[in-house]
Amino acid sequence: MVEHTRVPSRRRRVLRAAACAVAALVVLGAGAAGYAYFKLNGNIKSVDIDARLGTARPPSATDGSFNVLVLGSDSRNGLNGRLAGGDTGETARSDTAMVVHVNQDHSRAEVVSIPRDTLVTRPECTDAKGLPTPVAKRAMYNSAYETGGAACAVKTTELLTGLRMDHYVEIDFEGFARVVDALGGATVTTTVPIHDQDSGLDLAAGEHHLDGKQALAFVRTRHGVGDGSDLGRIELQKQMVKSLLQQTGGLGLFGNPARLWSVGDTLTRSITTDSALASVNSLVGLAQELKGIGPDQLSMVTLPVVTAPGDPNRVVPQQPQADRVWAALKADQRLPEDVLAAQPENPAQAGPTASARAVTRAPESAPASAPATAARPPAGATASR
Repeated sequence: MVEHTRVPSRRRRVLRAAACAVAALVVLGAGAAGYAYFKLNGNIKSVDIDARLGTARPPSATDGSFNVLVLGSDSRNGLNGRLAGGDTGETARSDTAMVVHVNQDHSRAEVVSIPRDTLVTRPECTDAKGLPTPVAKRAMYNSAYETGGAACAVKTTELLTGLRMDHYVEIDFEGFARVVDALGGATVTTTVPIHDQDSGLDLAAGEHHLDGKQALAFVRTRHGVGDGSDLGRIELQKQMVKSLLQQTGGLGLFGNPARLWSVGDTLTRSITTDSALASVNSLVGLAQELKGIGPDQLSMVTLPVVTAPGDPNRVVPQQPQADRVWAALKADQRLPEDVLAAQPENPAQAGPTASARAVTRAPESAPASAPATAARPPAGATASR
């Protein structure tokens, strides 16, 4: 019978120490993962849209497609005032609004930006004190958020589009700048020079890599491009979205735990979502569903609008083009080709189509391709915040 050799005591102590170290790492790793999960979950702010709006809403699609309302709040609370400047009042409006439609197999997305100065029917909502607010016709689209917060913004968007907003995501100035910095900045190309004293943006034509503060100025600049209205700014926002998608796809986050943690912590601290998305599991699940969508699988348009009758500083949906956009999303189809073709080639060309009853003409000395640093009276100029 073969005798088992006794392990020398020193070697036994080393093995025991190694085993204890491995066990400690496993426990610490599990603890760190648990801490990270609860930390990130605790970062997320949410609004129970379904409970606030009830059942009187458009039905959700049954084919797997879904819609997300993405809002950028212009709140000046906290560090937002330092970053954004301007009026530091306590109210906030939706400075940016995008309806994102993800198709049936989650391989494409169609994005429609809604100009904040669009006149819409704002439905009855509930304000921050729980009091009802009456229906308002010819109200600015972005006033819905100021009137009744996220729930009123969703309700107004659903009335305008006829589509169910299955999810809601909101980010403010400070959060946007933090996210861009966590991603390592954003690279954009400007076809025209942009000089805007209000946003602080001063860029020559060409390619630029922007940090978070510069990127915020880029998506907020209005007076430095186009006719000085919200429409030129939307064109810059579209470019920023595609740039960030490209940047995110090239980071290899899952191979870099430190960067993954930084981005995850920053993102969850920077957003407000509907209650169905208000967990790490839900957000990761959504990210997995959308991981195949990059800049090439994304179509972006501004809702077709015309100058509002009787008010050159506002716009209204252009018909029948606007209804055809919403009908395409409802049918889970791509955006109409003629609407895509009508989008400006660069932000300096952005502006509302003049209506038959209210025409705003550019001075003949200012060609459409030139940046409007001294703009004519623009749509939405009186509502700058």
